[in-house]
Amino acid sequence: MDDDRVDAGFAALADPVRRAIIARLSRGPATVNEIAEPFEISLQAVSRHIRVLEQAGLVTKGREAQRRPVALEPAALERLTAWIDGYRLAHEQRFRRLDAVLDGDREPHHEETT
Repeated sequence: MDDDRVDAGFAALADPVRRAIIARLSRGPATVNEIAEPFEISLQAVSRHIRVLEQAGLVTKGREAQRRPVALEPAALERLTAWIDGYRLAHEQRFRRLDAVLDGDREPHHEETT
């Protein structure tokens, strides 16, 4: 995966407003006005947040007559998830090996009697 795209994706998701926008868009496309409703920031500020998400490839803007819906780009989120999963799986394997070693040490030791 392209490091620049991963960096841009995680940088975009570092902001709580942008994460909230992603959460909203996970329920379906919405206009900028609809996205801005729950926030106590200007419409212009919401538009800037959307632009950052768009530049990171996490959302796209469409055009439907007079509407310009913003939609989540699931493939971009999947790429970030895959990047995280690669590291998560490697650590899980290490923990499984450690568990196996520790379980081997927990077996009762029998002393020989002569």
